[in-house]
Parts: sequence; C-alpha cells; structure tokens
Amino acid sequence: MPHSLILNLTPKSPIYPQFLTGRHLHALFLTLVTSVDAELGAYLHDSKADKAFTLSPLQISKKHSPINKGYKLQSQHQEMIPTGTSCWWRISLLDDALFGKLTQLWLNINPQQPWHLGSADLYITSIQGTPQSTQPWANACTYTQLYEQASDSERIISINFATPTAWRQGKYDSTLPTRESVFKSLLSRWNKYSGIELEGINFDAIFPSFINIHTEIVPDSRSKFIGIIGEVNYRIMGDVEATQIKQINVLADFALYTGIGRKTTMGMGMGRRVRS
Repeated sequence: MPHSLILNLTPKSPIYPQFLTGRHLHALFLTLVTSVDAELGAYLHDSKADKAFTLSPLQISKKHSPINKGYKLQSQHQEMIPTGTSCWWRISLLDDALFGKLTQLWLNINPQQPWHLGSADLYITSIQGTPQSTQPWANACTYTQLYEQASDSERIISINFATPTAWRQGKYDSTLPTRESVFKSLLSRWNKYSGIELEGINFDAIFPSFINIHTEIVPDSRSKFIGIIGEVNYRIMGDVEATQIKQINVLADFALYTGIGRKTTMGMGMGRRVRS
C-alpha cells in the first residue's frame, strides 16, 4: 500500500541553503528511520537498488497557495529559512513492509524533539496522510484500490512535473518526457511494488497533445542535475481496449506516490496527475 505523507516542520534555528540539498534531506530521512530501526536505516543507506521511498525538497508553507494544474514546488533555496517558519516535507513509501517498520515513528512523534538538518534543528509538529484542499500531496491508497478505481475510458492524462525530472538513457540524462520514458518508469515501479503485474501495455497509443515545460538546473556539491518542470498532456489515440486504457490510467494515478524518473529519493521527479 503506497503512502504519501506530509511532515509539517518548524525550524528551531535558521536553515541555511547549503543544508537544503537533496543529499541533506536524504540523510535526515535515514536518521528518522534509524531512530526506530537501526538495521533498516543501514540497509537503506547501503542499498544501490531502486528504493521504496521518495522525498520532496523542503517547502515553505504558504497559506493561500493556489492548488492548480501549474502547481510548482521549490526545488532549491537561495536564502536561509528563518527560525519559526512553517515548512512541510513529503515522504512517500511504496510498500507495506517499510511503512509498518516506521509505524512507531509516525505514532510517537514528539513535537518537542529536535531533529538535525545540517547545522539546524527542527521540530516535526504533525504528519498528514490524507488529502486536503490545500495539500494535494498527502494521500494513501491500496494498490488494489488504485487499480479498481482507475478509469477504463479516460483518454486524456495530464502530468504535472513539480520538481526537476529527467531519465537515464545510456550514460547520460534526458529531459524529454516521451511516452516511453514517463510510462515505462511508472510501469517498472508499479510491477516491482504493487503485486498486480501489468503486461502488454500498448505505449504506442499514447501521444503528447499539450506541452508546457522548461528546464531547471539544481546544483549540488558533487554535480548539477538538469530536469524539466511543467505540464504535459498525453492522449490515448486509436482503437484501444478498455483494459489497456485502464492500465495506463493506473500508472498515471500511481505517479503521485512513486515519482517519475531519476533521483526521486533526493527530491527530484515529483509528479502527479492533475485534472481541470
């Protein structure tokens, strides 16, 4: 069962930009895991395989943020986040085993316990696991429900790429959101974690019908990551069986939890399906 959890955070001291990178937030997540399961924390740290979680960049809460198709997240910070600023951070978990091992963490969060992000301390004040009008990134749904609730007739699929997204092609990254790169990325993770294998999907029936994207560069101490931000509408064309349409819709709905493309455990590739 995939979960998309929002951790609401308040810094006890200023958070400087150099500590707001994907690498530092990845380290914070491993610290949270290790606090309840040291063995699991070590495994996630050492594992090179595709990991069953994704992370967002740290976001500053805005009371009146418009939740619309063009919703974009802040993937990097140029200035420090002052003490006492309301922030949020998304963690998604793709399998029940991982979520279950972290249950004690979610149930026993102490709002007075500081956690370290670089040189800063911050408090986790609350955790959201269900969608709200002002927070579309929180949700939970079983894989069976995701499959059963997916439409077998909806042919227009709009994907919002909210943080820089790219795909590995050979030795290099590509920022082109082709049907193969987007939907095969989703299919690979769906088949790995859902227990409901999807086979024989006709990706050739998917065509981009609207594209509004630009590239962004996210620097890190080790490298620079270039990815796309924006929206792409895909349309299922031609004589396609209802089962095939349903499977493509399943993958689009799954994007909220699994992310798209590379470095999803470092805050990149956050995407979700959006509707008018």
